[in-house]
Amino acid sequence: MPVKTVWAVEHSCGHTADHDLSARPADRRAGYARWLSGRDCTACWRAQRDGDDAGRAAWLEGKRAEEQQAATQWAAEFRMPPLTGPDKALAWGERSRHQLMTTAYRVLVAEGSLDEDAWEEIEEQARTLDRAGWWIDQRDAAPNDLPELLAAATDADRSTENPHY
Repeated sequence: MPVKTVWAVEHSCGHTADHDLSARPADRRAGYARWLSGRDCTACWRAQRDGDDAGRAAWLEGKRAEEQQAATQWAAEFRMPPLTGPDKALAWGERSRHQLMTTAYRVLVAEGSLDEDAWEEIEEQARTLDRAGWWIDQRDAAPNDLPELLAAATDADRSTENPHY
């Protein structure tokens, strides 16, 4: 008599489901059925995963709101101009600019050897870059690279030559 291919598995969630294990070698079916019994059934697993997605989405939305508020306050405090670009890129660009600038300040000035006067020049350069896409493109840049990145920016990344808007 051949080894059975369809196994009735009672899952840890309490549901019983038939599993076709014919794709597995005959000598591994029993072990796999035992492993399945320690897991939730597919329906319960999906329900939990979908529930986690809703919780994760709510957490992410709250986190983004906090980051956006911090970026907006920072931009006002340090006289950074509003960014230009598609509406859906503006908030992301503001958060990216805030994160890169504050991290670069910490690395270059607070923990590094750059003085405040040199940092002010970097800030002035940053004020001229108002294209949200430029800041989004730099979101993964190393903070030490900021001065070189600012110097490499082109006129396409600026809507005006006036650093004071």
